[in-house]
Amino acid sequence: MDLGLQGRVALVTGAARDVGRAIATTLAVEGAAVAVNYRGSREEADGLVAEIAARGGKAKAYGADVADYAAVKTMIDAVVMDFGGLNILVNNAGLALRQRFADTTPDGASLLFDQRASLTDTEVERYRWLGRNTAQITTSVLRSLKPGVTERAMAARIASGLFERGIEPSVLLMAADDRILRYKHAVAQNATLERFGMLNLCSRRWGLCISITRFVHFGPLPQRLQDAFAAAADVNARLLAATKMGVTAATLFATAADAYASRGYPGEELRHHQGGATGYGEREWLATPAGKEQVVNGQSFAWNPSVNGGKVEDTVLLRDGAIELLTSTPDLPVVSTKAGDLVVNSAGVLIH
Repeated sequence: MDLGLQGRVALVTGAARDVGRAIATTLAVEGAAVAVNYRGSREEADGLVAEIAARGGKAKAYGADVADYAAVKTMIDAVVMDFGGLNILVNNAGLALRQRFADTTPDGASLLFDQRASLTDTEVERYRWLGRNTAQITTSVLRSLKPGVTERAMAARIASGLFERGIEPSVLLMAADDRILRYKHAVAQNATLERFGMLNLCSRRWGLCISITRFVHFGPLPQRLQDAFAAAADVNARLLAATKMGVTAATLFATAADAYASRGYPGEELRHHQGGATGYGEREWLATPAGKEQVVNGQSFAWNPSVNGGKVEDTVLLRDGAIELLTSTPDLPVVSTKAGDLVVNSAGVLIH
């Protein structure tokens, strides 16, 4: 068989044994130079390299844990330097817990969560589609609201719009007027919108989850609500600015607490969770006072700071040090806030 791989460079993760070894061997036979990745099987990896060389092929072993972004980057840089490029990547390495689900420990579950935290390019593209479409539907429904509509009707409009695009609504928390002030998470009831309405939802497709909240107000926005949304936007900006690789959930919680206190709302972080990492769950983990979870590259987040009826909630992606907003609603008002060097346009209130 001739796959036309002569002169190509292939990296095979988990290549020291089993299926990975067979893949690496086949690629070498077909003429590719092979980078043999291993994590703990150094002896087997060196043996495979020697075997390929004995057959007249080119190969070199590279030790790296594929769950460690920095280690993977270092490995790829080394492969490119050694072979002059990289043309083929075979993601063979994976994590398998050989036990019954009922026997899975918290530590074992944490390992699985860690493996899915950093999203692949394909997952990112799916996530962007899901965020964009969810935001479009939210904008359309928000603009359609009129005084007299019930909270349940608001939820029905959101659900209908999502289903029409093949998206599943996983959370529908709609509220009107004083119920927005009374409940941080208001389950839709028969209350009727008079002046102030909230669409708070999560959507799901391909297993991925998007979170977004938007507001509408009929008539001038009272000063107390203006202040509340400005404070929530400030907390949101500081959380986004602090969302960096290696930062812990506890540090992020402290960031929110400090931000609330500086705006004159000390202790507000204790009245409701502030959000955290998302992805394949509405929240994979929350920012907590003692949280040990760490931010990783390629991870998504949904922060949801709230103050006296004002709230900001969007889904973002952290990629190579930059924050990408997945739920942009460019036709709706924003509250612009600066945290350090980061300028954040948090969602404001649509005024009719």
